[in-house]
Amino acid sequence: MNGAIFFSSRYGSTAQYANWIGEVTGLPVIDVNDAKADPSKYDFLILGSALIFYRLTIGKWVKAYLADLKSGSKILFTVSGAEAGPKLHRWVAASIPESLLSKMDHVALRGRMNPKKLSWGLRLIMKIGAFINPDPQASKEESGGFDYVDKASIEPILKLVEQYQANKGIS
Repeated sequence: MNGAIFFSSRYGSTAQYANWIGEVTGLPVIDVNDAKADPSKYDFLILGSALIFYRLTIGKWVKAYLADLKSGSKILFTVSGAEAGPKLHRWVAASIPESLLSKMDHVALRGRMNPKKLSWGLRLIMKIGAFINPDPQASKEESGGFDYVDKASIEPILKLVEQYQANKGIS
C-alpha cells in the first residue's frame, strides 16, 4: 500500500505538523489547495486540518473527494486550541460525515494562535469571545494567544502509522 499526507492549514500549525510527520514517515505531504491533490492515487491517507470557528478547514475538500476517501486506512489529525474531548469531537463531526469519521483514527493536536497575525475582524471576534467565555484559561488564550505546537505530540500518529504498516503492509 502507498500513502500520503493531505492537509489544510490556515496559519501554519497544521502544515508544520504535516511536514514533521512527512519527515519521519517519508510520506509525501500535499496541501489540499494544490490542484494535484488527488487522494485516489493512495491506499493510506493521513488527513490534517486546522479547526477554525468550530469547523475543519479540510471539510469542503473531504466532501468533494468523499467517494475516493471511503476505502483504505485513514488517520485524521486536527489542530486547534481545544483539547481532545466531547466538545472537539462535536466540532469535527460537524465537518466530516459520520460514515467517514467512524472509519478514521482521530488524533487531536494543539496549535497556536498569534493575535497579531489575525485580521482586525478576527481579532475583534476573538476579543468578544474572550470577554463572554466563562473559562478563565480559555478566555486568556482567546485574547492573548497561545502556542502549543510541539513535535513530540505527533508520536500517537507515528505509532498508528507503524501499526498500519505492520498490519497492512503500507509503504
